Amino acid sequence: MRRIFVSGCFDILHAGHTMFFKQARALGDHLTVSVASDEVLRLYKGRLPSLPLDNKVALIESLRDVDRVVISSNEEIPLDFRDNILADKPHVLVVNEDDLDTQIKSQFCHEYGIELIIIPRIRPANPVSTTSIRAQISGHVRIPLRVDFAGGWLDVPKFSRSEGYIVNCTIEPLVGLDQWHYRLGGGLGGSAAQALLRSRNAICDELATGVGWQDAAVIGETGLCVWRSGKSPVLDFKVNPDWLSGLMLLYWTRASHHTPNLVDIERDFSAIVEASQIARVSVLRRSVLDLAEAINTTYRAQLNEGMTPLPDLGSLAMKYAGSGHGGYALYLFDKPEKRASIECKDTLIIEPYIR
Repeated sequence: MRRIFVSGCFDILHAGHTMFFKQARALGDHLTVSVASDEVLRLYKGRLPSLPLDNKVALIESLRDVDRVVISSNEEIPLDFRDNILADKPHVLVVNEDDLDTQIKSQFCHEYGIELIIIPRIRPANPVSTTSIRAQISGHVRIPLRVDFAGGWLDVPKFSRSEGYIVNCTIEPLVGLDQWHYRLGGGLGGSAAQALLRSRNAICDELATGVGWQDAAVIGETGLCVWRSGKSPVLDFKVNPDWLSGLMLLYWTRASHHTPNLVDIERDFSAIVEASQIARVSVLRRSVLDLAEAINTTYRAQLNEGMTPLPDLGSLAMKYAGSGHGGYALYLFDKPEKRASIECKDTLIIEPYIR
């Protein structure tokens, strides 16, 4: 008997999942499906589950192509299924062609004598994803954009650093397809917001363009977030960003930018990691001064990258938003009255947002 093994979060079961199970089952005589536990899902996706775990298991067990369901509990992402697959002793591990962790899984399979088969993703006529279903259920009409304080580029899979973080915060005014308060190409996560508003999988959309996942991750989570650098979003922790109220301002540089065109510019990743570590500590301490240090460390790296110096508005810190070289710049002040004293037509007042 040829035993097949697959794993995943399968957070809200949809036709794409059932097609995947059918393709995998056709390769053998017995299919085991490993479903991520709630804790693994939180680590892997950076959010809470959409359905109770026992509901997901019951749904998957009812499918005719599935012979057995097990629950993964290893917090070794993306090998959370390690104990299950070693106990199951399958002949084959099956993954989709767009699996971002194929190389790691290939090495694992080679080590334990398991065949890895990569199959093409077959999409139904009207494809959906767990992300798009969540968006439709929640009825997103208005969502936030985001500002990034430190760690930009460490969410791009090929630039990830195990010692790095991405620190960002969602902001208001909120946006909708019918109401957009910001300029396009501003470095505030607008493309990810557009994808979410249209019920698309924004993380996959962003990664497909060669950029990172941070925009979609923080817009979906909201609040002041610290993420672990890596190939997919893992939320380290988040806090209420109310201690930043009255302290942030955006400045329009009068030039839009397109992040995918800027990915492979030479930059100082050591400085970016250093800034991300400072920013993480600042969030733990809720320290505006420490956050200013992280922002200014990032800004120095941006200047070394060749970005034009920003105007001095009397702030504690400043940096280009997103990938820079245009778009918006973020200014952080130590007192609301200092922000209120700025008189410039190219500025926009923003406030931190948490759902």
